[in-house]
Amino acid sequence: MARATWVLAGTTVVGFALAIWLYLDNRSLRDELDEHAQPAATAEKAPPAEAATGDVWDDAVKANTNRTGKVAIAPGPAPSLPAEKEESRGERRQRRQQDFAARFGRWDGETDEEYRARIVPLIKLGLAGPRERVADMRKEAEAKAKVTAEQSAKLDKTFDKVYDDVLTYTNKAIADGQLSPYERNVAGWLDFAGGLGGILTDAQGQVGQILNAGQMKAMYDAGFEWGEYLGAMAPWERLNPPPPPHK
Repeated sequence: MARATWVLAGTTVVGFALAIWLYLDNRSLRDELDEHAQPAATAEKAPPAEAATGDVWDDAVKANTNRTGKVAIAPGPAPSLPAEKEESRGERRQRRQQDFAARFGRWDGETDEEYRARIVPLIKLGLAGPRERVADMRKEAEAKAKVTAEQSAKLDKTFDKVYDDVLTYTNKAIADGQLSPYERNVAGWLDFAGGLGGILTDAQGQVGQILNAGQMKAMYDAGFEWGEYLGAMAPWERLNPPPPPHK
């Protein structure tokens, strides 16, 4: 669970956008299910046909009378728009990939400063809630574990080095194209997640040198996760922009 949290928060420039991508992908699947279910759910039962009376005029009127009791004048097919070509799953994925790249990749001629001005507000907005939540959780957990102010300050100092390591690692992955907004690279994401897991393991070991075993357990029992905290609080706003797409 902690590693999954790091993957989501730890790659915010492309990872935060990936969360949007996955949301849209799942939403499209729900739309497909709704489209199949809707005809059966909304179809109205046709009124039962009335028995013929033998009167030619009366039978003709009944045959052309709608459910409201009004005689249908000049019945005919209802107007409709031309049928749209049904988009395959592969075509939808390709279209969303292009939209993803257009939103979170570098625009033509866009500088690093212009990219940051466009993307950083999204990062801050997306992480504002999680950061506030994990900060409150840490405060409550430290109180239950009787963490001293000195210990808390040492933790913050330790995390500064952890954040530098994570940003350096992530910036390299972005520069190398391992994390790219221009193409899907599931293997690259998994490999990147493994590297983050190693950094997290090392960070937890450093926490264990500041807090004793009882304090660590008390914070864990309070529902606090160091991986979740570090993933949300890392300064992802400082990540380097991705390189321009290859022409």
